[in-house]
Amino acid sequence: MAKGVFRYGDKNMIPVTRLNGKRFVVNAEQIRYIEATPDTMITLISGDKVMVKEDLEEVVRLAIEYGRQVRMALSV
Repeated sequence: MAKGVFRYGDKNMIPVTRLNGKRFVVNAEQIRYIEATPDTMITLISGDKVMVKEDLEEVVRLAIEYGRQVRMALSV
């Protein structure tokens, strides 16, 4: 399961797990919304949808953590 936000190049990314067990990262700035259907579905601003193993609360927590890291970097 995802543990936290990490950097990939100059972007902070959210690590998540597909239902088939494969890990990948999502650019948090590209998330339009997240829903539980009951599996967690991430919809990106492009309209692409991805189902992940992490529950809705975990993905939201990671997105909030991402936002905090961006604001901290801007305030330095």
